[in-house]
Amino acid sequence: MSRLYFLTPDLDTTVNIARELDELGLSKDQVHVTGENWRQLEKRGVHNATLRETSDVVNAAKRGLIYGLPLGLVLGVVTYYALENMIGDMSFLMIAIGMTVFGGLFGIWSSTMIGVSVPDVKIEKYKDDLGEGAFLMMVDVPNNRESEINSVIHRHHPEVVIDKVTQEEKKHHAGVGR
Repeated sequence: MSRLYFLTPDLDTTVNIARELDELGLSKDQVHVTGENWRQLEKRGVHNATLRETSDVVNAAKRGLIYGLPLGLVLGVVTYYALENMIGDMSFLMIAIGMTVFGGLFGIWSSTMIGVSVPDVKIEKYKDDLGEGAFLMMVDVPNNRESEINSVIHRHHPEVVIDKVTQEEKKHHAGVGR
């Protein structure tokens, strides 16, 4: 699956493209739209994007789990040896596993609290256009249909900017680039 981004200039173009994508066999779950005038999208039957599509919440949760698990494990080991005389019959393994799970869950929770406030890399890129009334369509397409959908939309709507997340943008958004 690839995610294509269509920057559309107005509501009518957005609705027309949504209908064309529906005719091309894409479901509403594969097409997400964001923009300032999202209530009008709802009224016209276009699927609005959720926080999952417009923010960094998913990547943040992954990072929270990746960092939380080992930190929880370390905390479990330190806790066991620091409180060895006070914990009685609790086994090392039970404390280590418990603290590892706690660390993972805490990492996910705390990271998602931050991730919901960080916009998706393309939302940030087109922030000014969105503020001026444009809409950004996020379309999940099968890899083998990407060029077909790209050409159909570009043929019918040459004014639409079609974009895709680059590897550099992925790295930057994951916190390892630039």
